[in-house]
Amino acid sequence: MSTASNLLSTANSALAPFLRRLHWDEIDGEYLRNLARRSREEDLEGAGLRQPPPRKGDRTTEALGLTGSGRAALVNREPMIICGLGLAPVLLEEFGGGVAFEPNYRDGEWVESGTKLSQIHGDKASILATERSLLNFVQRLSGIATLAKQFVDALDGGQARLLDTRKTTPGHRVLEKYAVATGGGWNHRFGLFDRVMIKDNHLAASNAGQGQALAEAISKAKEHAPDLLIQLEIDRLDQIEPALEAKVDALLLDNFSFDDLREGARIIDTVAITEASGGITLEKASRYNEIDIDFISTSALIGHAAWSDVGLDWLD
Repeated sequence: MSTASNLLSTANSALAPFLRRLHWDEIDGEYLRNLARRSREEDLEGAGLRQPPPRKGDRTTEALGLTGSGRAALVNREPMIICGLGLAPVLLEEFGGGVAFEPNYRDGEWVESGTKLSQIHGDKASILATERSLLNFVQRLSGIATLAKQFVDALDGGQARLLDTRKTTPGHRVLEKYAVATGGGWNHRFGLFDRVMIKDNHLAASNAGQGQALAEAISKAKEHAPDLLIQLEIDRLDQIEPALEAKVDALLLDNFSFDDLREGARIIDTVAITEASGGITLEKASRYNEIDIDFISTSALIGHAAWSDVGLDWLD
């Protein structure tokens, strides 16, 4: 193997623990059923209101006396990455059952406007009751996946890979991170349990923002959590040297100017994994192609994602 190949292999090996994409089959079924149950309780039972409705259920479908079987289809109204189809059977079952869901596409596929994404056939009342919740999930998750794909495309040609953050909708983190992965991004830590991430407030609370105290904080973390990666968030160039001396695994350079980020990446080189964050938008993403950094992370993937336009069209 050539020297260049050895270097590439070493770099990929170091990055491997950071390269995780959540797959649908890793999502807990009970978690999905709980989400579906809460959706049903909101729409049919007034969940969250101090005074629930005196009579529950889909009053419109009941008032019209709609019974028997029917057919419908999910259809997108704009180009998009489809995401969230796996929730459809769970939701349909929770809202009454008696319905078959037949997808024509898989999550992660790009679909042009006007594509019939699936067929739905069975009990009319169940389909009509489920419609809004099903569309809410698919529109939201497809919007995140589509924006993630746009970020990935903007970074094409550079070194940096795309990471999400923990800035997610409470209770929906796993689904939203799955949507980022579906769009081609990578998943950062899922919670406080799966990485030691020493952030600015940890340093402030430890009075360890610089120098020897900073290095000692990292060493202490490595001693007490030998099973986890140790990452440090920094906001100044002078924090790099003590962090590297303490053999930190990764450095998150937060809100650095482009000039300082470039200098920071030069100093760190391949000694630690590098990540840039802070104010990264789709419009700015391509600028990071000019800097030798391993990752960029942005909350915009979820916080700025518009819902994709998907509808349910009744067939008969």
